[in-house]
Amino acid sequence: MDLATLLPRVREYLLDDRLQGIPDWTPAAPFDVIPLAQGEYNLNYTVRQGNRRWVLRVNIGSQIQREDQIVYEYDALRLLISSGVTPVPFAVDDSRSHLPYGVLAMSFLPGGRMDYTRDLEDAARLFARIHTLDIPAGGSHLIAEERPLTMTYHECARLLPVYLESELADPGLRDYLADVLTWAAEARHAEAYFVADPWPCIINTEVNSGNFIADREEGRLYLVDWEKPLYGDPSQDLSHFCAPMTTLWKTDYRMTPDAKRRFIKTYKGGIRDAHLRDTIDDRVRLRDPFNYLRGISWSAMAWVSYQTGEHAVRNADTFRKVTDYLNLAFQREMFDPYLSTGVHAA
Repeated sequence: MDLATLLPRVREYLLDDRLQGIPDWTPAAPFDVIPLAQGEYNLNYTVRQGNRRWVLRVNIGSQIQREDQIVYEYDALRLLISSGVTPVPFAVDDSRSHLPYGVLAMSFLPGGRMDYTRDLEDAARLFARIHTLDIPAGGSHLIAEERPLTMTYHECARLLPVYLESELADPGLRDYLADVLTWAAEARHAEAYFVADPWPCIINTEVNSGNFIADREEGRLYLVDWEKPLYGDPSQDLSHFCAPMTTLWKTDYRMTPDAKRRFIKTYKGGIRDAHLRDTIDDRVRLRDPFNYLRGISWSAMAWVSYQTGEHAVRNADTFRKVTDYLNLAFQREMFDPYLSTGVHAA
């Protein structure tokens, strides 16, 4: 399934007037539906009517194995409205009575891609704003990240074997990643730190540059993809944002240690809680290798799935990038320090 193939059915769906609550929208007046962006699990369209624009998001699948994936995302966006840095949700339809997919309507945010060298400190302030939102006790409907490193380890243990057991796998990389997964099984017990000292908030968990929009005219940065939010520790977003496989996903940028320190320092400046400011460096350091493993586990799984026809949505750029990541030297650069000295490696 791709944007062009589904486009006629999306237009028919809109003509049926099934979505209520979208400001100044009426299907009785002329409108255009324009392909906007295609992800692994969602197809996004811009709906334009006169001078008004909004986004229709069609959900194809779920990374978190939720039958109500689109409702989960809609409810998360409602929690985030007061942040001012995320899309405003207008309506959701998970009836699948016309389209066989869940549908979400939300505000259109103008702008272009984030630039790491230009927007690094703005991104830090954005995270501080999101992480300090007043979320209902227990995170409302959000999945709770109760044992964060174990949670990530189990996700990797589910995804990585798709590559490890594939005849397509490179033998050297397969053996190395099997060793990393074995290491992580033991190293995850460092999560006792998070269990003993929780600081829960809403976290995005998928913060590559393609999920940000920079509005240069207004001087605003937005985080727009809320497919997999959790109620968990803020270090998840910060660690993932700085990870090499994240920054290299849509760019050729790799964050230096100095840039990472500057990013964390700016984040601390936006946090009122003194304890979080004092502990965030340790939290991020414990997270880093698990986020690296999560990145390569998903990439290796996707690399196999693309070639065996198991991916619902095909994206050529994604396949090229995950192929680049399946490089033994690149993976050794990330994981060797941890395999040799343990989870607390710098």
